[in-house]
Amino acid sequence: MNSVRQTSTLAIVSLVSGILGWTLLPFLGSIAAIITGHLARSEIRAHPERLEGDGLALAGLVMGWLSVALWVLGILVFVLFFGGLAWLAQLQS
Repeated sequence: MNSVRQTSTLAIVSLVSGILGWTLLPFLGSIAAIITGHLARSEIRAHPERLEGDGLALAGLVMGWLSVALWVLGILVFVLFFGGLAWLAQLQS
């Protein structure tokens, strides 16, 4: 018997949150994408005969983690740049 599988709601939420993390809700959307993506993947693995959408969850996870990595890199560059400027200013005086 071939049953129809339902797409995981958490996988859809992860994908939408990942997109929002790159557009309207930069940091919050990314965190939501990461959390719901992991929850969706574990839910899908627990009930593979009933649920699908692992690709959607994975896409949300990738977008979320990429966004967070870029945020961390941006903050690091900001701190190093202005820290370097402060160091140079201190050398001049």
